Amino acid sequence: MQHTNTQDTFVGLFVAAGIVGLFFLALQVSNLSSFTAHDTYTVTARFENSGGLKVKSPVSSAGVKIGQVSAISFDPKTYESVVKLSIDKQYNTLPDDTTASVFTAGLLGEQYVNLDAGGSEEYLKDGGKIDVTNSAIILEKALGQFLFKSAEEKK
Repeated sequence: MQHTNTQDTFVGLFVAAGIVGLFFLALQVSNLSSFTAHDTYTVTARFENSGGLKVKSPVSSAGVKIGQVSAISFDPKTYESVVKLSIDKQYNTLPDDTTASVFTAGLLGEQYVNLDAGGSEEYLKDGGKIDVTNSAIILEKALGQFLFKSAEEKK
């Protein structure tokens, strides 16, 4: 009888460890793993189409993650997507003529914002705006335009 209780305890601990491991794996995959608030500053970018961009999507520059998307809203006057980017304070030397683009990463199609630094001597500040943006490429729209042009050329 004693052997069975010990064995049940070990099986229970093994199952609990597996559940904890799955929980941390889910956090890594969903970009929710950072519970600590970093010292950041916020800039805003407007896109005609932000595609499948989500809050907490990465913001990167030169392939390095420098922040994340903190909010996405719709401007009913300009019909644009307004994206707020929280950028780590250590990256406070981004020129104010930096451009923002929505790109797709990986096989699952996760979208992120890529910042390309300009050549200005002035830097983006908290509450600043990125004026030059490139919207997400919508695959269905691009494919439709290609097929439409192919049909036109055959006529």
